[in-house]
Amino acid sequence: MDLASWFVCLLGVGIVFLGLICLIFLCKIISLVSTGKSTKKNEAPVKQATPTPATAVIENRAQIIAAVSAALAEELGEDVSSIRILSFKKIGG
Repeated sequence: MDLASWFVCLLGVGIVFLGLICLIFLCKIISLVSTGKSTKKNEAPVKQATPTPATAVIENRAQIIAAVSAALAEELGEDVSSIRILSFKKIGG
């Protein structure tokens, strides 16, 4: 039995796409099952983080600015003395 080369090629591509479609459906089913279980466990309300005012006191301000300017100078490939930080505010908790 001699099969045409185009038929073998189409059969191979079809099997690959069929396998990919099966993987997609399997991933969707697993994500639905795992999401359904995790939402039942986590029914407690999530508290919203209160934003801190921009005028909050930053502990070790000089050390933080020195570390940030050193990292920035290293990334830019410049000397630390050429970098001038004009403002520095705490934005996260």
